[in-house]
Amino acid sequence: MRTRLQAVLAATCLALAPFSQAVAQSYPSKPIHIIVAWPVDVVARLAADKLPEILGQPVVVENRPSSTGNLGTQVVAKAAPDGYTILATSSAFAVNVSLSPNAGYDAERDFAPIIQAATQPNVIVVNAEFPAKSLSELLEIAKTRKLAYASPGAGTTPHLTGEHLFKAIAKLDVVHVPYKGAGPAAAAVVAGEPPIGSLAVTAPLPFVRAGRLRALAISSATRHRLLPDVPTFKELGYPEIEEYTWVAFFAPAGTPPEIVQKLNDAMNRVLHMSDVHERLEALTFEPIGGSPQQFADYVRSEVAKWAIVVRQTGAKLE
Repeated sequence: MRTRLQAVLAATCLALAPFSQAVAQSYPSKPIHIIVAWPVDVVARLAADKLPEILGQPVVVENRPSSTGNLGTQVVAKAAPDGYTILATSSAFAVNVSLSPNAGYDAERDFAPIIQAATQPNVIVVNAEFPAKSLSELLEIAKTRKLAYASPGAGTTPHLTGEHLFKAIAKLDVVHVPYKGAGPAAAAVVAGEPPIGSLAVTAPLPFVRAGRLRALAISSATRHRLLPDVPTFKELGYPEIEEYTWVAFFAPAGTPPEIVQKLNDAMNRVLHMSDVHERLEALTFEPIGGSPQQFADYVRSEVAKWAIVVRQTGAKLE
């Protein structure tokens, strides 16, 4: 019976293959909608500006903001798997499924990863008047004083980098203060309320350069080209903290692989355009690219890693 069923399934797959290929060949035949679930609008619009040149159809960006990014993510999870509705989101996509028991989506089951577009590391910063000149000094001060740190919001990877450092590793009760975005969080640290920030590198960078914030550690594998004097966590004895804020694109699960590949090919071409590359680097993002399978493997590892950090720290969506 099992052999017969396998034969029927194999025959069905063979019969559907030409149909799937035909659909991919005619795709796209109408506008594509990019649903932006998190504040990654600038990267989504860079893609939307260039993709029509390659795909021959308009690309429309629709912002579906929410405090967690879950609203827009749920919209795409429920969309028709035809390649005409795709998700632009951040690394919070991989975090929220562990932080929120009611995220409304399964990061691996409900989506077909298209591409990781760009990434940037997270950085621990302090107000320029704060006495710590190094990460070790900060951790020593946190043993004797009640401190708090700012992040761009609950569920972001900067939030989890802060929890990973302070709670899981240093075993310190440094209070998390979520803000509505990286800009307000960086401004709060500049004002000293709170005096510490865990942020993706873009927002604090101008303040670090102006001497209003001091960067103590960065979560990249190697030192950042724009902050060459800031040591990595690995250099400081914390090799487990290699963490990034990333921007990526997903299709609904069930989207034909040929269509996913077509979108991946198009977006890789966009990321290799010199003006796009320059614009991303100006925003302190590193263009990534790669295959759908490479990105699927990375998403799987990110979901697993952040689930451990959430479990170790008891982090919550405030």
